[in-house]
Amino acid sequence: MEEEIPVVICAATGRMGAAIAAISSIYSNTDANVLFYIVGLKNTIPHIRRWIENTKLKEIKYKIVEFNPMVLKGKIRPDASRPELLQPLNFVRYYLPLLIHKHEKVIYLDDDVIVQGDIQELYDTKLDPGHAAAFSDDCDLPSTHEMVRSVGMQNTYMGYLDYRKQTIRDLGISPSTCSFNPGVIVANMTEWKHQRITKQLEKWMQRNVEENLYSSTLGGGVATSPMLIVFHGKYSTINPLWHVRHLGVLTHKELWEGRKVIVGGGCGTSALLLAAALPSVLGS
Repeated sequence: MEEEIPVVICAATGRMGAAIAAISSIYSNTDANVLFYIVGLKNTIPHIRRWIENTKLKEIKYKIVEFNPMVLKGKIRPDASRPELLQPLNFVRYYLPLLIHKHEKVIYLDDDVIVQGDIQELYDTKLDPGHAAAFSDDCDLPSTHEMVRSVGMQNTYMGYLDYRKQTIRDLGISPSTCSFNPGVIVANMTEWKHQRITKQLEKWMQRNVEENLYSSTLGGGVATSPMLIVFHGKYSTINPLWHVRHLGVLTHKELWEGRKVIVGGGCGTSALLLAAALPSVLGS
């Protein structure tokens, strides 16, 4: 029997169209045996089901998984300036082994992605022994360097951690270290559980509540910063063509030339996602 490829995507209230567009882009570019785990909060579960059953996506294999936001109680520091980054589903990636039980290897994707390549290739990413996850480094794709500089987007640890805090300096991580964006993850569940990755991430969430450790200007939100700490120097790499950031600021020509996964970011992301993918889902 062909191996199942588990793909985890969240579907939040107000972002259902983006999640469905992402799922459609995966489904339309592969013949692999993909099993989608679509994660939502209790009140969104009926909406997710309707979105799928009323479109061409009724043909996909999927499971709807409810995420209980109570696991985050006391672990998130309020941020009045960027409340959207504190939505519970932003932290689903921390809890993959608790949500997905029967798979050794799992792909996690943010909902603001468009997949242009065969997801089988991403799933075939090799993880080095002892590594619980693979990411694409933000500095690996030369064509994005000038864009990152010109629009002020972050691609180093300095943009995510507050180096004025002694706790951060004590980590011994250079502020110029290239960051990674955990919007595309290939994870090894056995290693994740063995290394107690979820507990480590929760610890750094709690430390932030107590000490306010993360940069107030960061673009990825508090979900990114603990992962940068926990996985520093301990992750495998994904081909950078599988994770091109800043969809919202790429031109249409840049968007469709040579990329495997396009990851959202910046103004206009949702509109661009819907324009790119929803017509094929809805059959227009």
